[in-house]
Amino acid sequence: MSSSVQRKRIRKDPAARRAEIVAAAATVALTEGLECVTLRRIAEELAVRPGLISHYFPSAEDLVAEAFGSAATGELDRLLPAGHTAPTATGRLARFLARTSGEEYDAISRLWINARHLSRYRPVLRDRVARQEAAWRGRLVGLIQDGADAGEFATDDPAAVAVQILVVLDGLGVHANTATPERPAAVLRMPLTTAERELGLRPGTLDQAAG
Repeated sequence: MSSSVQRKRIRKDPAARRAEIVAAAATVALTEGLECVTLRRIAEELAVRPGLISHYFPSAEDLVAEAFGSAATGELDRLLPAGHTAPTATGRLARFLARTSGEEYDAISRLWINARHLSRYRPVLRDRVARQEAAWRGRLVGLIQDGADAGEFATDDPAAVAVQILVVLDGLGVHANTATPERPAAVLRMPLTTAERELGLRPGTLDQAAG
């Protein structure tokens, strides 16, 4: 006698399913670009029907924005975790800047370039880009303010310093999409040089703190 065992289909909790969809979309955004984040593409990635994806994200634009937001937030938490993750603000800043190079950081740089370009035509994504920029700026301002309060940094305008550092990082990040030859060490060190100058730190302080 032959018997067959039917596979039980496991229904996922809605929150878990949504998180799974967003995670898959964020991965596609990072590896292939935001243009590739479509309901059909994510359905293929998860081996489900497109209708399931549209149940959670009726508009592909919402899924694109969510994919970018998830990837950008994850990168922010990796690069600059909230809270006091090092004994000093100087150490936290040094660790942050030390992580802003290499292929992994280039991938997030490409995503930001991609998102800023597409956001010109996509209002939902434009709003999410603005929110992510505010989150990154706010996290860095908080770190610099902590350092100023502790007497480690000499500045009366943490917001201005944060923007200067982020602008330099964005400028260097543009090269992630080009075949630019190796940049001089002085160019690669520009974020640290800017931070040390604006925060009243001796040259080389952040290199020593990162080590």
